[in-house]
Amino acid sequence: MKAKSTEYSAEYKTLQEAQNSLPDFSKKGITEFVLHEACDNKKALLNFLSAVQKYCPDLFLTIPVTVGTLDREIASACSNLFCSLEIPLIGTSRSTKDGDLYLFDKKKYAGKIAMLNDLGLVFGFDMDWAILPGDSIKLFRERFEFALSLYPNHIDFAQLENLPEFQAKPTATFSSQDIRNIKELAFACKTFYTCGRAVPWFLSVLAPLKIQGHKFFSDFAEWQRCNNCSISSGFVPESVSHKDIEKMQLLFLQEKFEEKHKQALFTVVKDVVRLNGAFSRLSGEGESCEIELSYNPEDLFSPEICNIQSFADNVLLEPCRVKIFESPQGPDFKII
Repeated sequence: MKAKSTEYSAEYKTLQEAQNSLPDFSKKGITEFVLHEACDNKKALLNFLSAVQKYCPDLFLTIPVTVGTLDREIASACSNLFCSLEIPLIGTSRSTKDGDLYLFDKKKYAGKIAMLNDLGLVFGFDMDWAILPGDSIKLFRERFEFALSLYPNHIDFAQLENLPEFQAKPTATFSSQDIRNIKELAFACKTFYTCGRAVPWFLSVLAPLKIQGHKFFSDFAEWQRCNNCSISSGFVPESVSHKDIEKMQLLFLQEKFEEKHKQALFTVVKDVVRLNGAFSRLSGEGESCEIELSYNPEDLFSPEICNIQSFADNVLLEPCRVKIFESPQGPDFKII
């Protein structure tokens, strides 16, 4: 467990120790608290969340929590705070006479995540591959597609950090080549989806391409290799600006829409990516800006944008210049 600020940081051995220090967080300039291990003690976590609300309600929390511990009471407590829930998306392994089985309960995850989305909570998934017996590239891809379908804010992969405890080993169901391919896919997802802040638009943009998420990111991994920004090239997506990631996204998306003979839809896609990107930078970096769009931003934020093809067929072009800025009421825009 670690508290962070620009001037001070401290690590705590227990959640109770951190809770006891909460009254001093403001004095020490602490603005962020990261719990590094998933908490499976509901009572202790609820007590901590209550203390945060009492002593430092502006603190930003990153809270790993297992899906088994997560319930409406914890979710409701988190909805009153600034936080991101980190949820391990993992299965269990069982030995049988026919070999090892990897079991994953989609129903349990789907119900808990629907609750988080209903409350408007920010959450992400932690995923791994080839760690538990019985896992395979096919099962990883199924988990990955399922994860994307739940609209996580981000997907993290500890194995990208090359930590000894997360070293994948080849098995009868997960070859060395499979492991290399999935590592590249995971890095592509980290770059495009997580660092690219793609959650608001990703599934809508993916739909017209008629391609599964794992195939899309495998293709993007190949694009990264060709453009010297792959995992093997030493590229670090966190070290570049979001604007630079957005340029990569648009270049690749343009290629994919041309490849699928859907280039007529790219004007819509470009507007969606750029408008959402501008708002994400306003929120994340406090960066106001002006952008050129081909459609009215009111239309781009309407429910119709969920179907890119229908939007392109039915919404009129309205070229405009839009200012994205912070108003007293929050993030806003105006046509100038």
